[in-house]
Amino acid sequence: MPHILDAATASSAGRSAAPAAATATSADIAWGEAFCSEGANCFRFGLDDSGRAYIGSTLAPGEYVSDSVEALRALISAVKSGAADHLL
Repeated sequence: MPHILDAATASSAGRSAAPAAATATSADIAWGEAFCSEGANCFRFGLDDSGRAYIGSTLAPGEYVSDSVEALRALISAVKSGAADHLL
């Protein structure tokens, strides 16, 4: 299951039981160039040192979805094939 994190709280002491990948901070993620569609709807993709993949919006830089590269690759493939068209 993907993690939805807020970087301001992701590394707090109260999250010590969370998996190590769930405690990444924005500084730990190497973000690529933002992908923007019409208007200001921009998303960015990133990787951390442990190989986890991230998708985030430029409107909320401290919030992102994180999962394995394989899981996010499957998500993107499903979206491209129309699995999320009902949301449009």
